[in-house]
Amino acid sequence: MKTALITGITGQDGSFLAEFLLEKGYDVHGTIRRSSVDYRERIAHLEGHSNFHLHYADLADSMSILQVVKKVRPNEIYNLAAQSHVQVSFDSPEFTADVDATGVLRILEAVRQCDLTDTCRIYQASTSELYGKVEEVPQNEQTPFHPYSPYAVAKLYGYWIVKEYREAYRMFCCSGILFNHESERRGETFVTRKITLAAARIAQGKQDKLYLGNLSSLRDWGYAKDYVECMWLILQNDKPEDFVIATGEQHSVREFCQLAFHHVGIELRFEGEGENEKGIDVKTGNVLVEVSPDFYRPTDVVNLWGDPSKAKRELGWNPQKTTFEQLVQLMVDADMAKVAVERAGERVRMNLAEYLEKGIVK
Repeated sequence: MKTALITGITGQDGSFLAEFLLEKGYDVHGTIRRSSVDYRERIAHLEGHSNFHLHYADLADSMSILQVVKKVRPNEIYNLAAQSHVQVSFDSPEFTADVDATGVLRILEAVRQCDLTDTCRIYQASTSELYGKVEEVPQNEQTPFHPYSPYAVAKLYGYWIVKEYREAYRMFCCSGILFNHESERRGETFVTRKITLAAARIAQGKQDKLYLGNLSSLRDWGYAKDYVECMWLILQNDKPEDFVIATGEQHSVREFCQLAFHHVGIELRFEGEGENEKGIDVKTGNVLVEVSPDFYRPTDVVNLWGDPSKAKRELGWNPQKTTFEQLVQLMVDADMAKVAVERAGERVRMNLAEYLEKGIVK
């Protein structure tokens, strides 16, 4: 039985990867940060599994990382933990650097200090944001990097320190340059989940309008559940190499919006340009989508498009297992169900309050 350690196991990717590895027969360990608020809803269904274990640790605390690595002595480490929101990195650049840059170094050093360099393989979750102000399209493993946010700059350090340890200490450590990957488990502050949740709420009368940033931004969106398979394949490869993980297709935020609203029965027509652009319900004429300058970034990446040829050729990975249309559909379906449950809960609370007021129940 192989043993895997996943940092960021409570996140979207971590939860999918934990499920994937458990199905493969792994003994899965994950790190979580101590908090007074329970944020383990994505992995709650795994707790109690005989091969699933959680440990308290933080990428900002080298001692905690060292202790977990020493205790678990994993065959594989998947570093998925990060401050992963680009906009937040402008507000918290120092924290982003500490976790996303130095945090990677702490993991590599823990493996080295525990004398696991010959037995432990390490996967580093890198990002398409490294390409930033892109110099060519589509982007592949040879495309020059031009990071365009504090998040991207921090992740670039992580990418290069992995490469350095690979060459200096002959460690099996690799970076997967992940392009945008979404799912029904995506955090609600990310634009894709914000769109699908708003579409569901507007369709069910719980929200009037959706505010977004640059509708013309282009992204390569894939399904996170498919991407964790590629992470695993990278560590099963004969030699440590870096790979682009992408679908090879590109869509705009506007397209994502139109498709999400289409799946809830609303057809949108976009009019205007820039900050004056609006998404209008074709049937009612109501403005449902507007652009807000509040969501513009100081420097904005607008054209990310990955070339997964190397992963397809050398790893045998299929980036099109889930299509863009299927991805949007499953996210919308999940949020339609979520909003329906919320509405049902509100009705129960309202009825209970009414019964209490009338003295029907005590």
